[in-house]
This record gives sequence, C-alpha cells and structure tokens, in this order.
Amino acid sequence: MVKGVDMKVVLISTYELGHQPFGLASPAAWLREAGASVSCVDLAVEGLDEQAVVAARLIAVYLPMHTATRLASTVVPRLRSLNPAAHLCFFGLYAPMNEDFLRALGGQTILGGEFETPLVSLYRRLSATGDEGAAQSQTEPVISLAKQRFRLPDRGGLPPLSQYAYVSTGIGDRKTVGYTEASRGCKHLCRHCPVVPVYGGRFRIVQPDIVMDDIRQQVAAGARHITFGDPDFFNGVGHALRLIEALHAEFPELTYDATIKIEHLLKHVEHMTTLVSTGCLFVTTAVESVDDRILTLLDKGHTRNDFIRAAGLAKEAALTLSPTFIPFMPWTSIDLYLDLLRFLVDLDLVDHVAPIQLAIRLLVPRGSRLLELKEMQDCLGEFDTAALSYRWASHDPRVDSLQEDVMNIVEQGAADGVGRREIFQRIWRTAHKAADKSAAPLAPHWDARPEAHLPHLSEPWYCCAEPTEAQIAGI
Repeated sequence: MVKGVDMKVVLISTYELGHQPFGLASPAAWLREAGASVSCVDLAVEGLDEQAVVAARLIAVYLPMHTATRLASTVVPRLRSLNPAAHLCFFGLYAPMNEDFLRALGGQTILGGEFETPLVSLYRRLSATGDEGAAQSQTEPVISLAKQRFRLPDRGGLPPLSQYAYVSTGIGDRKTVGYTEASRGCKHLCRHCPVVPVYGGRFRIVQPDIVMDDIRQQVAAGARHITFGDPDFFNGVGHALRLIEALHAEFPELTYDATIKIEHLLKHVEHMTTLVSTGCLFVTTAVESVDDRILTLLDKGHTRNDFIRAAGLAKEAALTLSPTFIPFMPWTSIDLYLDLLRFLVDLDLVDHVAPIQLAIRLLVPRGSRLLELKEMQDCLGEFDTAALSYRWASHDPRVDSLQEDVMNIVEQGAADGVGRREIFQRIWRTAHKAADKSAAPLAPHWDARPEAHLPHLSEPWYCCAEPTEAQIAGI
C-alpha cells in the first residue's frame, strides 16, 4: 500500500445545484498543500474516473444537500467494487445528520461543519500507516466548528465553468456563472433548516482576500456572474458589504446573486440599493410559507406582512426577489395552497417564482428541530432510510395527491419548454379542481400580459427535494 506525501486522494461530488463545486475545490487546495495527489470528479457533469478511483487510498464524497446524499448512495457500490480497500469518507453539511446511514454504506470517516482541517488530519493519519491504518476508528470530530484560515480553492482538474449552470438575464443574454462562499453556517435556528443541526446558530466567514482571489480566478476562467452560496449572505452584513463593494470596484461589469432572509432584508433595508448598485441581479429569499401559523412553527423570524413589506421595498429599489417555498407541509390545507397561489398573483410575483417552488414537499431528516414540535410528532411516521426523511402524511389525503399532481405539472412543463406563467396556470386549475372549486379568473387581462423574463439561474434553487430519475440515471 502506498504511503507518504504522494498518497492518492479522490474527491467526488454528485450534485451541487449546477455549480462548479466549492466543496471540492477548497479541500483540494488543503490536501495538495499537505502533499496529496488529488483528483476531483463532479458526477453532475462528467463520468466517474475509474482509474483515479482504483489508484486512490482515500475516497471522499461531498454531501452539501439532500439530493447529493441520495445520489451518493447510488454510486458507493461502484466505488467499492472498483477499490474495496480504499478508506471511504463522507463530508459536508448532510454527512453528520446521516451518519448511521453513511456508515452502513461503508463510510469510515464522517465529517461536517468546517471539514477542511479534519480532512487534512485524516489524510495525514492514513499516509502515516499501512493497511491497518484504513481500519482505525475515526479520530477526527464528526462536526468541527473550529475557525479556519482558508486556502484559495484549487479548481484545477474540475470541468470548465461553461459546463455548469448559466444565468439568463431576462433580455436574451446568458452569463457563465462562477460560485464561491463568503461564509458557512447561520446565526438563525429555523426548525426545518439543515444547517441548524450542524452549526447550531453559529457561522464562520471565509477571509475576504480568499473570496476575492477565488472570484478573480473564476473571472479569468470566463465567469461573468458570481453566485454567493452562503446560507445567508447578510449573517455578517459588514463582511458581505465589503466584498460586494470590492467586487464592483474591480469588476464593474460582473453581476452576482445571493441568498438573504426576509428578516435581514428588512433589518438592512437601506442596503437594498447597495445590492442593486453593485451588480446584484437577484436575491433568493426563503419565504417557505405565507401562513403565519406555519411560519411560527418553522421559527422563520418573519410574518406574511413582513414578506409583503420586503417585496414592496425590493420593487421600489429595483431589486429582483426570487422567493422560495415549501408549500406542502403537514399543516398545509387545500385552502392554504390556494391562498399561496392567489397571494403570488396579487403581489405580481408569479414570474419571480421558479415552478419547482410550488411543488416541494417538506423533508424531515434526523436531527431536525421540527421533531421537537408536538404538531410534527402528531403526524410523523417511521424514518424512511431510503428517502433519508421521516414519513408524514397530510390530514387531508387530497393535499398529498395535489402535491404529486403539481410535481408532475412542473416536470411536464419543463419538458414542454413552457414558461413560468403557463405552468402556474396549469397548477392554478389543478389546485382548484382538487378543492372542488371553479378556477376563478386570475386577474383582469392576466393572460394577455407579457411574461416578465426576470434574471434567474438555469438550475433552480431549492432547499431540498428528491433526486430525479434522470439524475440517478446520470450517476
């Protein structure tokens, strides 16, 4: 077995919302600095490098989200058949909360939180031992929140940015997208959020010089737009403002997008214009629901009226909001779903909402703060290992059927290549039929209005959802 500084490592990503994975580029830099020979494989856009897998002593699979975790479970048997002796590691946000499942798959090391330092520790532990070292029990913490001095992500060996998601500007232009992270974790404790079980209300910044250098190298590689992948860009608002001002000063033609809570948009409302003036094309904001009772259960920190106010202020500032939702929860009724649809029409937000946002069903992973709620416990079923979520059913079977129908409409709409407004109309009619109601007119002359083609990523953002059959087939 190979030992020493040239030990071979394979880092694998299965899916990261259409972005070139920061979660491979960052640890690749750390591991190469430590002496490792690193290969990076992004199965979302390329095939598995079997030769690299066979030669590796350490195989580490990146799990930033639910879909990536489900997809990883489909590729592990292939990895094991190619190289049964390699040490198998899973790292990323979703690794700790699925520890039992991942160890059952053969995972020997599970790393979450700030994973770069523990990955280097694992590499050094394995490179210092013979065969017996791979079987040692994990000594690195499953969750590390230790502050780190980041390295410049090493994107060498990853597919070019042109193979990933692009931004449609709404005026027929497509922009190649780069992706970076200015922070990890979150100050907030929203009950449904997967960040909370790992970070517990804490967040960690990536040093500004590293963020800017990472943007520079992606601009040099062809990026014309940058996605800031932070769970909430305004967790450290001063840090964020310094970055976007520096970005705009150096690259005045470069645009960007970020994710910001409704609560933070209202708290820092004076910076909506700052976002626009520095090149922000749109802000993703996790609204989740427009029902105040559900928002309270989720501990979201905003109300229905807060969202209405934020949407109005954003419109005044010419800031495009891209709201996201989890419309199907145990507490969703047919009438509440219809209320959400009418709400989007009344606020003229239909064109702002990716259709998938009207179909998502709540996932309840192990460790979720939702499990603290009696309201959740009352409708909770067994844990579904295959789905990595507790089962639940609506008190009204029509709601569960509607969710399946809406998902089918969204998938068919995408296949048909129709716009957001046409898909919305199909959902509108279906939801009213489920409620045994006539589909009321949407608004005077609604059909005749031209669809607003707002800037958006070609790969829609969502918190969590099941992987599609096409994604599984691709793996």
